Amino acid sequence: MQELRQTEQLHGNAIGLDTLPPGEIAAAIVGGQAQAVAAVDAALTELTRAADLMVEAMRGQGRLIYAAAGSSGLMALADAAELSGTYGIAPDRILFFMAGGVPVSGHMPGHTEDDREAAGRDAEIARQGDVVIALTASGTTPYPVEFASRARSRGAKTICLANNHDAQIFAEADVAVCLPTPAEIVAGSTRLGAATAQKAALNTMSTLMGVRLGHVHDGMMVNLVADNEKLRERAANIVSRIAGVDLQTAFKSLETAKGEVKPAVLIARGAPSLDRAQQLLADTEGYLRTAIARL
Repeated sequence: MQELRQTEQLHGNAIGLDTLPPGEIAAAIVGGQAQAVAAVDAALTELTRAADLMVEAMRGQGRLIYAAAGSSGLMALADAAELSGTYGIAPDRILFFMAGGVPVSGHMPGHTEDDREAAGRDAEIARQGDVVIALTASGTTPYPVEFASRARSRGAKTICLANNHDAQIFAEADVAVCLPTPAEIVAGSTRLGAATAQKAALNTMSTLMGVRLGHVHDGMMVNLVADNEKLRERAANIVSRIAGVDLQTAFKSLETAKGEVKPAVLIARGAPSLDRAQQLLADTEGYLRTAIARL
């Protein structure tokens, strides 16, 4: 009998699961999630290397291209869709491909993950300078495996995430990220622990990228796109904290800076004009801390 992949094995705590009181079942489910997140620690070196590739792409003319299927696709979408608003990265530099497309109802077809031809067609968009982030819990899902292979042949760099050792997709990786999550509390239901670990890994990579690009200052998102009331208030609070001014001054500085946090901070700290603030940032490659020091 062929040995089951880790993501298909039966969790030891799952025996008799359906006979337990609801509270104990919930505790087992939460415990499985916690164990899965802990597994991400094993991949910190690879996640750092992956972030290096992402930073290189963003500093050049490259793009980030996410490719996945099923639950992994939903985790990839959650990371990709937030990058523009959180770090001010131009939306056209973040691309997302999910086998069968993003579901618009409660139905997410499973057969599309086997469509290698669709993956090959979708991957034709990849080019040198791009970074492809391909995800699959099993490591064998045809859509992301083929996408990574085709994109790599076109000159893109590839970051491949899977939750099984010796995953097939790792053969297509410039950086292979293994997330050795334990068996699922519901065997094979990788929307549980495996997906949780993938989300944590993706968040780690993209946040590290944001920090290294100068879009995070003292834990604050200084390159955010403030396009709603909540974010405008957040932007004003960020300017107030960093510049050491009251909120009224912060809002006024943001207005002068056309809503951009970094130049607003410099204006609040004494930059005589928006042009001067923008020049300081250009001279320091967008690193606010260095721009403040020069001011």
